[in-house]
Amino acid sequence: MTSLQNAFNAGQNKPSRSAAVKAGLDYPVIDTDIHTNEFGPLLEDYIAQYGGSKIVDEFRQHLKSGLNFLAAEWYRLTPEQRRDRRIHRPAFWALPAKNTYDLATASLPALLHERLEEQGTDYAVLYPNIALFPQHTGREDLRRSLTRAINHYHADIYRPYADRLTPVASIPLHTPEEGIEEVEFAVKTLGLKTILIPGAVRRPIKSLAEKYPPQHHRELAGHTQWLDFFGLDSEYDYDPFWAKVIELGVNPSTHSGSQGWDARASISNYMFNHVGHFADASEAFAKSLFFGGVTRRFPQLRVALLEGGAAWGSNVLTHLIDRYQKRGRDSVQNYNPAHLDKELIFQLFQQYGQDLLKDREFSQDEIAELAFGVGFGRRFQEQNPDEIDDFALAGIENIQDIADRWVPNFYFGNEADDRTLLHAFNPHSNPLGAKVNALYSSDSGHWDVPDVTEPLAETWDLVKEGALTEANFKALVFENPYRFYTANNPDFFKGTAVEAKLQKLGLTAPVV
Repeated sequence: MTSLQNAFNAGQNKPSRSAAVKAGLDYPVIDTDIHTNEFGPLLEDYIAQYGGSKIVDEFRQHLKSGLNFLAAEWYRLTPEQRRDRRIHRPAFWALPAKNTYDLATASLPALLHERLEEQGTDYAVLYPNIALFPQHTGREDLRRSLTRAINHYHADIYRPYADRLTPVASIPLHTPEEGIEEVEFAVKTLGLKTILIPGAVRRPIKSLAEKYPPQHHRELAGHTQWLDFFGLDSEYDYDPFWAKVIELGVNPSTHSGSQGWDARASISNYMFNHVGHFADASEAFAKSLFFGGVTRRFPQLRVALLEGGAAWGSNVLTHLIDRYQKRGRDSVQNYNPAHLDKELIFQLFQQYGQDLLKDREFSQDEIAELAFGVGFGRRFQEQNPDEIDDFALAGIENIQDIADRWVPNFYFGNEADDRTLLHAFNPHSNPLGAKVNALYSSDSGHWDVPDVTEPLAETWDLVKEGALTEANFKALVFENPYRFYTANNPDFFKGTAVEAKLQKLGLTAPVV
């Protein structure tokens, strides 16, 4: 029997656990994160269309040397050189090579469409692995031509399977203008209906970039660049971009990670750099939008933060509430040195501090200064009254405002076997009882999923164990994904298997 026959029989003669779970549900299953691979020779045709032969040649060269400069550099260096240069250990063996059937599934649109039922999924949103590369490329010509080619390629190859599959459009955001231009092309010309944006863009620290010769900029990138998260302290005003995506009904998502950041820069251990890195990067991005007032100005904006799990979203919400209660506009005055009772602190030192004073004489003002400790001289504590409310741009007047600026705007992608999902549904995690929006995001096509037929069943195992309720499961795999994609585009699922199943079952769609 041939390998192809074996693979076919494995998929056809043995019903998967996930298909069995799906058969018992009275609602559709929406997977918000399946990764796919591109076919290079055909993709190069699209690159030639938008960038010409020169960009094709450069793209091939990047593939040979590694799409990530620092990752490729790591492999070229000796262990001693890696230590001297402090280049972090990059990812390796990221795709399911041994499970060849699954690898092919991530590479062939027709096969993926055919096997979706086996995966227990009615509809899936696809994230091409190549889509992230051009977003983080500093060269505008390379970034924009590759982005346009990648989007056109995927729009074309998945169009025949639109009833069950839709790829994201990759949108660069080095400036809001280029983001607007690409998202309009993706939606109006290519017909794509959801997008992938970077979680941050590296920009040069101008004073340092001027200090070092250009040939050293890439090597010193981690020391001469800063991260722009598009909200707080951004170099550009991204409000026109947020307004445009809402207008077009394409809610953005992000996959950007934080490997290589200071606390994730082991030169030898990929897992040290990996664990939690998506959550860290998404947390920085989401906090930037929150503290920068983006979610206040655009309450309709919906952003999916994928691969980091849902627990961190719940944790940050709780911490925001806690911090506001301690350091909001009014409560922060509890720590203002101007409110110190000089007479009282002087009397207390006289009564209880003789063993410290050692018969030395100090005035009220001197005691008041010294009471703050060695490292907290009052001259460093004086603040501009207009700069002490860290919650001002977010428009926070009470803790309910925090939930209103966080919960509706952010959706958190959770992999099937991630038990931290429990925190997303815990009503006792904060004083408001607010629960964050978790999304079923299998991450199929990457090493996280050695068997693409297992993820839905793995999440259902949490229900059988009593960790999740059936209502939690329904919210995760159907209600939350449906609300996310239709929040600004009620027709997102029109003509798809999701719409057909709702009609067949006589179900009312979740309220957005």
